[in-house]
Formats: sequence, structure tokens, C-alpha cells
Amino acid sequence: MTGQRVFGVTGWKNAGKTTLVERLVAEFVRRGWRVSTVKHAHHDVDIDQPGRDSFRHRVAGASEVALVGGLRYAIMREQAEPSLAEVMARLAPADLILIEGYKREAHPKIEVRAGEAQSLAAADPNVVAIAADTRPAETHLPWFKRDDTAGIADFIAGRAG
Repeated sequence: MTGQRVFGVTGWKNAGKTTLVERLVAEFVRRGWRVSTVKHAHHDVDIDQPGRDSFRHRVAGASEVALVGGLRYAIMREQAEPSLAEVMARLAPADLILIEGYKREAHPKIEVRAGEAQSLAAADPNVVAIAADTRPAETHLPWFKRDDTAGIADFIAGRAG
């Protein structure tokens, strides 16, 4: 994609993807890594609020609005959903980019599984490990308990180079 270290966390809804990403970010930051994340949502998202100045700018027709203040900024762009590569190209350099979602993209991923969920790994060769509370049927893939953050981080660090 961008030559940067990229690793995905994928799985079905309510499997624990966001919780795992949150824990992995904290673990890698604790290890001194600079981490960025990309989160894919399957619905329209809006970080802006009706009535706010930036919202009013967009409603008036601005194709891009930068909201800047304090220690962060956001750029909101009105366009069809960009590709993952396009989003990644806009990120600042980082030691690792963790991608949540994007089930069909071709980057290495760990599948987070809750209960008896249908396997994504069975149909996706980019799933290189599974995080689940019980040993999955795909015994050829490395398996981690969903709460084994340090073990999963070690695996990702080894895979990501």
C-alpha cells in the first residue's frame, strides 16, 4: 500500500474489534511506537454537529472543511467513499497503521471472533491469525485469546517487520 507497516483487525459486528484495536494502540504506544488507525464504518458517518460553524460551511456547499483547534484537527471532505489506499496516502508517517474493518482488502489481518461466528479466515488468505475465546476450527492459523494484547502485539510486530 504505502510501504508503511500495516496490519488489520477484522471480524463480524460486535466481535470485539474496536476493543482489541484500542488495546493494541495503547500497547504499541507503551512500547514507543507511533501508531495511526483507520476505522471503516458501513454507514454514513458525521463527526460534525448541526448548528456548528463547520457544519454550516459544509451545508452551504464547501467540498472540504478543516476544523482546527487546540491539539487536533479534522478535515471533512464531501465525496464518495475513498479507497483504503487513498486514505492511507493522507496519513502522516507512523511506525504502524492498524486498520479496523476493511474485510475485503489485501493486507494481513487478525480475525476477531466471538462465540460461534462464521469464519472469515476460511475465505480470506489475508487472515493470518485468529483472536477468539476458544480454539477455532482453523488450527493451521495462530490463535490468541481475545484479551492477549501483548501476545497479539508481539505477533503483529513480527509480521509487520
